[in-house]
Formats: sequence, structure tokens, C-alpha cells
Amino acid sequence: MERLLLDEMKRWRAKDLEDAPEWLISAGLVYKVAKIEKPFVPLSAYADEAYFKLYLADVGLLRKMAALPAGAILEKTGKYREFKGAMTENYFLEEWMQRHDAVPFYWKSGNTAEVDFIVQHGADAIPVEVKSERNDKARSLAEYRKKYAPAVSVKTSMNNAANIIDIGEVRHIPLYLLWQIEKYL
Repeated sequence: MERLLLDEMKRWRAKDLEDAPEWLISAGLVYKVAKIEKPFVPLSAYADEAYFKLYLADVGLLRKMAALPAGAILEKTGKYREFKGAMTENYFLEEWMQRHDAVPFYWKSGNTAEVDFIVQHGADAIPVEVKSERNDKARSLAEYRKKYAPAVSVKTSMNNAANIIDIGEVRHIPLYLLWQIEKYL
């Protein structure tokens, strides 16, 4: 039976499924983060709605639905590395949406670079790179900064506030301080 369902799903086209994400968004279960081509204000004017990412509205539900044991989040193992990035991005978005009405966007430059989120703060488009570890190297953010020279950029990571030194206009925000992100912008 499962094989028949998979075969049937392969024949579906985007037009057959386009209502499903809208139902989930309307129900408040997911956030739709659209891609932007250029980080100009208003960001919504530059959104390409054909390309988007869906994030679950609750990171705890994401962990549970993925059958990820709660203890795995604190483990220092390579087995959880890839999904940890997705969980951390979801966490940032959930924290952002607690304090803002507008869902952010993401930026992608062909296949070379991708910035996790572009948020509009007043008349500024602020790139945000979300890192799930202490290593906060962000090649994509550097490429974005070179191309668009934003006044402020944000990198989040597992680093402690005491260990963070702001370099130029890149604001380093520990993940545990995201609830105070406005102070850094």
C-alpha cells in the first residue's frame, strides 16, 4: 500500500499540492519563508514566492515529530550535526515571530551562497546567519556583506556573551539571548 502511495505522489504536480502549504500557514502550524533576489526595502516587494522554505511554528513539536530524543540536543556527536542546523534555524524563527508580525525572508545567490534570514527592521534589511555550534564562520554572510554592504549584520551561535567580540558591523548574538535581539539591531 505504501509503495502505491509513493508512486501516486510522484505523478502529482506542484499545482496539485499548492493549497496544502496555504492550509498549514493559515492554521498557524508553519511559517513560509520566501526567497528574495535583492535585499531592498520593502523586502516583500522583492520576494519570489515560487521559492520558499517551510518552518514548523514550534521547535519542540519539530523535535518530537522527528523522533529526536531530547538528550540528543546537548550531545557532542556528529550524528546530529545536520539536523541541529535545521532545529536552530527553526528556533531563531520562532523567537523572531514572538516579537514581530512579519515573517523574514532568505537570500540565495545562485548556488554559491545562502543567508538564512533577511529581516526588515525599520528601513533596514538585516541579514541573519544562524549557527548551531560555537564555530560561527559564515562564508555566505561575508559574500552578502561584500555585495550589499549592510550597515548591520547578525550572526547567532552557541558562543557565550562573554566570549563574543563584535567585529565592525557584525553583531554576534548568543542563541540564548535571541529574546533580546532588538538591543543588538
